Amino acid sequence: MQSTVWLTDLSSRPGDSLLDKTGRLLRAAGLGDKIGRGDLTAVKLHFGEKGNTAYVRPVYLRKVVEEIAAAGGKPFLTDTNTLYVGGRSNAADHLRTAITNGFAFAVVDAPVVIADGVRGESAVRVPVEGRIFREVSIGAEIANADALVAVTHFKGHELSGFGGVIKNLGMGCASRAGKLAQHSTVSPFVDPASCTGCGTCVAHCPSGAISVVSATALIDPKECIGCADCIVVCPEHTVKIDWNEAAPMVQKKMVEHALGVLAGKRDSALFLTFVTQLSPFCDCYGSSDRPIAPDVGILASDDPVALDQACADLAISAAGRDPFRATHPSIDWTVQLSYGEELGLGSRKYVLETL
Repeated sequence: MQSTVWLTDLSSRPGDSLLDKTGRLLRAAGLGDKIGRGDLTAVKLHFGEKGNTAYVRPVYLRKVVEEIAAAGGKPFLTDTNTLYVGGRSNAADHLRTAITNGFAFAVVDAPVVIADGVRGESAVRVPVEGRIFREVSIGAEIANADALVAVTHFKGHELSGFGGVIKNLGMGCASRAGKLAQHSTVSPFVDPASCTGCGTCVAHCPSGAISVVSATALIDPKECIGCADCIVVCPEHTVKIDWNEAAPMVQKKMVEHALGVLAGKRDSALFLTFVTQLSPFCDCYGSSDRPIAPDVGILASDDPVALDQACADLAISAAGRDPFRATHPSIDWTVQLSYGEELGLGSRKYVLETL
């Protein structure tokens, strides 16, 4: 069965700006049918790491907020804390980064809520019918929201070939524990060369898996529950992640987490994707390299698989080659799409409607 994907190009004229066209795109894609009166609506986006300039501009988020409010919803902008240590690994730094990058209330007319709390520990375990997981860990305030609008910047990615709405949902909405489960099959470990034995990780470990032996912290993999708190609380950044999961499995785990995000929200979720400034790497990087394909436009759908497939097809057509395989030749980006279709996340078949 085909899904409908709506597209608007980047042309504009006086009296009909790209913001106006974005509003029409959301309405055409059925935003009004997704949002109920008074619905607390999570607007999931990536605020961009410090130094990155490719993320979706805040002025577009204000238009999304306006459209949600016009439909009767109560929008809030949200993302989850990162697995790695950086400018978005706890809520205080995350909020500061979001505001620095332009997502202040005065600009977007909506509050910013970090979905998994101060340290990434606020999560909900959601049952899924996956082949890898039976439940996944999702940021609590995304799981608790009544409705969801995911705003995605389409770009390249070193593990999934491209980062689209499936990644924005599955990886971006996962708690820190969910992110660790997607990237690694083993517990974090301590680099003894820089560990001072201060005991901070011991104090924060909820399962008692860490002890200090001979002035060095040790993590017992049998006791570790994979919450990943130790990674970001270590003042010396000496707790490391074993990024050992193969790219195809990361993509499949990402799909299963996306299923968890949409549990109970299939009829109250819409996805808006910007195929612009198509950078070779994720917006988690503190820089943005030159685009690997020309700008295409803005797309919307209620089917995340169809939307990602359409975005990839249009980017390839615009570039005259597959820019994702050219940039990340070892990555088969179709895995996330075929697995998503297999598990019922959406359909790779679509009809493109142009506004």
